Amino acid sequence: MSKLSGVFTGGAEAYGRFVEVFIDGHWWVVGDALENIGKTTKRLLNIAYPFLNGGSGLRGSSPEVSGYAKPCKDIEQRFKD
Repeated sequence: MSKLSGVFTGGAEAYGRFVEVFIDGHWWVVGDALENIGKTTKRLLNIAYPFLNGGSGLRGSSPEVSGYAKPCKDIEQRFKD
């Protein structure tokens, strides 16, 4: 009987470790998923509504309208080079 005295406590301890790792791992995965969802949502909202964060709303506009790039060649000349 002396050999079986720690079986229950050893099993309960092992089960407790398993549950702790299981729950901790799930919190980690859920936390990462929520963080990524939040970042993606923020990025999509910035693209859809750029004026909300002080943007000019010209993202994706032609260079002539936005003023970021200036065309230096005619379109036909670009393809002849």
